[in-house]
Amino acid sequence: MPQRPTVSITEFPVSDREAGPYGITAGPDGALWFTLVHHGRIGRVTPDGDHTSYSLDEASSGPSIIVAGPDDALWFTEFRGHRIGRITTSGDITSFPLPTSEAGPFGIAAGPDGALWFTEAGADRIGRITTDGRVTEFPLPVAGAFPSAIAAGPDDRLWFTMNQANAIGAIASDGAVTVHPLPTPASAPVGITAGADGVLWFVEIGAGRIGRITPDGKLDEFALPDPASRPHAIAAGPDGNCWFTEWGANRIGRVTPDGRIDEHDLPSPSSEPHGIAQGPDGAMWTALEIGTIARLATH
Repeated sequence: MPQRPTVSITEFPVSDREAGPYGITAGPDGALWFTLVHHGRIGRVTPDGDHTSYSLDEASSGPSIIVAGPDDALWFTEFRGHRIGRITTSGDITSFPLPTSEAGPFGIAAGPDGALWFTEAGADRIGRITTDGRVTEFPLPVAGAFPSAIAAGPDDRLWFTMNQANAIGAIASDGAVTVHPLPTPASAPVGITAGADGVLWFVEIGAGRIGRITPDGKLDEFALPDPASRPHAIAAGPDGNCWFTEWGANRIGRVTPDGRIDEHDLPSPSSEPHGIAQGPDGAMWTALEIGTIARLATH
């Protein structure tokens, strides 16, 4: 059996506790970019901890998930502002309002078509925005689904979690949607990512499980040791495994392609880990709501 990795964790303060670091992604400039969901700001931190942040027009816009776009800029959702935002690496911000009111955009991912795809949690839609700001929306076949995270799959479709429908969805470029119900009741899936093994991995915040789905819809679930750990976000790592946050247990977990799980406690108590991403330095980075960004390096 492979040895459990040794993980060293370093925390970098980036804000006060009220700001709420939330989503995080690697930028094209060798830094990590993150959202400050409660203060309406976008932050940037280098691998050695230098940080800055940029203010949005509305402090209450609720920037949530952030991703690197195909245009060397960062794109993010404004959950409460019902907009999609774009920020350049020099800090210039543009905001694009959505055609559907109260859309509640949450997850966002770069698609295989050179556009950004996003979920509209409040409107049961999947949206697509081009890099020049043109928006198309596709309705879901399920009402009250609360689509959440989204990720590009290995099959040229976008895969997304349907938090309140207890399902995983996939959408093609023409808007055709396939829905895969989950076997565990009230599992409430949130984060999703494409793994190195050619399948999608997701977290079930309501059931304390990690899920795996192949492009043809075959599902597996792996129970975490603590069913109340509330796994929140998941990202592929440089080691061929997926790493995830346990928001309710103050831990970071790792799952191998065959479903083996190990966990690592965060050093600060009640740090509330949310987003997680592979950094430009090969480490995993996670946003902690207490106001820090943590770097996890394996040895």
